[in-house]
Amino acid sequence: MTVEEASSRIEPARIEHPSGKLLDLSIDIVARAERLGAALHPETAAQLARTVRIMNTYYSNLIEGHNTRPREIEQALHGILPEDDRRDLKIEAVAHYRVQQALDEQAAAGTLPDPASEAFIQNLHRSFYEGATEKMLTISSNSHSFIMAPGEWRQGKEQDVVIGRHLPPASDRVPDFMAYFHQRFAFTPRPGGEMIAVGKSRSARLFAMATAHHRFNYIHPFPDGNGRVSRLMSHAMAQSAGVGAHGLWSVSRGLARGLTGGPEGRAEYKQHMAWADEPRQGDRDGRGNLSLEGLEIFTEWFLGVCVDQLDYMESLFDLKTLGTRLKRYVDRQEALPSECAPLLQEALIRGEFDRGEATRISGLPERSARRALKALVDDGMLASKTEKGPVSLRFPVKALDTLFPRLYPDGA
Repeated sequence: MTVEEASSRIEPARIEHPSGKLLDLSIDIVARAERLGAALHPETAAQLARTVRIMNTYYSNLIEGHNTRPREIEQALHGILPEDDRRDLKIEAVAHYRVQQALDEQAAAGTLPDPASEAFIQNLHRSFYEGATEKMLTISSNSHSFIMAPGEWRQGKEQDVVIGRHLPPASDRVPDFMAYFHQRFAFTPRPGGEMIAVGKSRSARLFAMATAHHRFNYIHPFPDGNGRVSRLMSHAMAQSAGVGAHGLWSVSRGLARGLTGGPEGRAEYKQHMAWADEPRQGDRDGRGNLSLEGLEIFTEWFLGVCVDQLDYMESLFDLKTLGTRLKRYVDRQEALPSECAPLLQEALIRGEFDRGEATRISGLPERSARRALKALVDDGMLASKTEKGPVSLRFPVKALDTLFPRLYPDGA
């Protein structure tokens, strides 16, 4: 084994002595995550989390160069036709949504495994590619092609890769690198105490979330799908760090857009990842193989992206402003009488209400109130779990431009 292939090649893996700027960012993230959605009824928050999952899927696909529109994703969740010419793109979109939903449910139940463990990461990859077509699993290069096994690390020289200017570890070294990755980024210690965990401090876990995101991609443990898995892993780490805010924000949107917006913002992710790839730059640049300064720059940018997304989502989910946008949506829909607005406001505040309350809430005669309620159900803004059960808010993709401006790029 050569020195450069030692698993400690990913050092520095963590930032042991964070600067004041990094500490300030971590404190800001914790405060904003605690505020996000705090005033929302749990039922409303759950429906908004569904919207965020679709958004997360859209932006994660966009980073990969796969443009699946939000409406396509929403439709695909209800089924994909075998003859659909965009079938594979929709399968991967549904897979991302499904895996993130499972992570959110595990986090809510307190059963989320250590997000840095080899088993958890391999299961993320396996779950994402469940139901994938052979075409999706076929990895081709100039000299050969092979069928990727979901959940399996890279194996054999034919699966060695070069990513731009970066040469990830050889395939036969990946198991040792990922074991070392777990050792350095574990959120919980293994039984027996042989592993030092990141710790329970939210700040320490946030720093680990940022640096693990880069170091995982540096190792590039799978033949394909590493970017997607890294973003799902980061989502799980945010939940484990206590800043997931019930799934009401997404790091993927921030990674895709950057901090400056526009074409320059879209290039930030790739540029900051490349800076963190750089080797150590002299005696004042840490003591590891890679640049400590490069990792700190990446971490500051990554945490800044998190703050930016939390700030944006907080502005969207504020009860007063969301209530105003719900009324604006009604005003713009010819099929919805203006008396529909109070019904949406009631669902926003209370989470749900019985259908028989429509007359009292709207102030309309019973027959007119039933028509208004039916119009909202037909429009997709209200729905219930059973045919005659209480109704609660929904957020169909067609309403998002009005309800959540700038959630997606123009034309998405």
